[in-house]
Amino acid sequence: MRAATARLSALMRGDGLKALALRGTAISVLNFGGQNALRLLSNIVLTRLLFPEAFGLMAIVGVFTTGVQMFSDLGLKASIIQSKRGDDPDFLNTVWTMQILRGIVLCLACAALAWPVARIYDEPLLIPMLLAMGLSPLMSGFVTTNLATARRNLHLMRQTVIQLVSQAAGIVFMVLFALAFRSVWALVFGSLFTVAVRLVLYQIYLPGLRNRLRWEPEAVREVFHFGKFIFLSTLATFAITQSDKAILGVYISTALLGIYNIGYILGVLPFTLMRVVTRAVIFPLYRKRPPRESAENARHMLRARRLLILAILGCNAVLALIARDLVDLLYDPRYALAGPIIVMICLAAIPQIVFEGYANALMSMGDSRRMFQIQSVTAIVQVGFIIATIGPFGIMAAILAPGIAALATYPLLIRFMRPYKALDLTGDILFLGGGLALNGAICWLNRDALPLLLP
Repeated sequence: MRAATARLSALMRGDGLKALALRGTAISVLNFGGQNALRLLSNIVLTRLLFPEAFGLMAIVGVFTTGVQMFSDLGLKASIIQSKRGDDPDFLNTVWTMQILRGIVLCLACAALAWPVARIYDEPLLIPMLLAMGLSPLMSGFVTTNLATARRNLHLMRQTVIQLVSQAAGIVFMVLFALAFRSVWALVFGSLFTVAVRLVLYQIYLPGLRNRLRWEPEAVREVFHFGKFIFLSTLATFAITQSDKAILGVYISTALLGIYNIGYILGVLPFTLMRVVTRAVIFPLYRKRPPRESAENARHMLRARRLLILAILGCNAVLALIARDLVDLLYDPRYALAGPIIVMICLAAIPQIVFEGYANALMSMGDSRRMFQIQSVTAIVQVGFIIATIGPFGIMAAILAPGIAALATYPLLIRFMRPYKALDLTGDILFLGGGLALNGAICWLNRDALPLLLP
């Protein structure tokens, strides 16, 4: 045991690709665990200080603030990570200038959406909430490009500390505001405070270039060439990640939407961890060691991917098993329905967990066009399924839709991944079958509560 620990420690201290990957994975997991522990703690406290409707209103605001950001995504950070000019000051400053302009546009878009959104959901309070939250993308536009440079080189520790510190500061602000005013504005102002603290800390503590306004036409062309399909992909990603709450908000009360959102945040934790690690570690590794360049590269990437999927599926099953008891322990009886919601989300997440790494492989190869095609088909299937089934199945339709869509697009993934020698058909079938069987058994154990999710 001591020898194994010493060998692992030596590996993580090295400068090679394996050491970078190990450190990157460890730091990504630390960041994910810390952020979600803080989020869970804040939810436990805030659900006792506020009312379910507050979380429902904030979920609706989140749909549209996320939407305007996705609708203008040009892949600015991804272009720095992927580009051969990722360390060129002219390129970086041009990206930073584009990022600022994008933030201004997003702020104005939030203002323009405020009144129509309030009318659609018949909630006048959404107008000032959306106007205020428009400041978030405006501030984020000034984030230093040193953040993307650190991710490009798998130097993740400092940004992880900054993210955790800023989140903790925002939570303290939210709780104090909620104690004083018992208002949904605690969530709004707390979110803005977090963004502001993070912006300042990134600027002070991330080493590297001090950004200046710059507009280099060649850099702009490169970003647009790489980002044009990312822009289209993020339109589809918005539908994939936010369509459930956008559609449910029309059909159910804000209180029930708030409970759904509490369950959703907990239920997607394993899949979110999978996404965090693949983007922070697997994406750069695919760029440094493309599987199609050598059999050794393909073997190493296959092994890394399988180990990650196995670990995440294990976490997913454990969460589903303890979901109802966990909700009963952490929240008051008003939120009990979040338990069966988590159980079903864990079942639906299995195809997403198994297939998640493929999108990063395409991105690392610069193939944003094929990624756009996959995301588009996924979005069409998912939104179509929700609209077609929400009447008879209610919340259950929104929960199952992402898993159904992931399965429907798998044949397209097979076709696209073969040329890059990054396809793991055997592993996919084994992990998918095993995960669905295990979580299906857990659903059977909870068969008394699952009908509560139907209308």
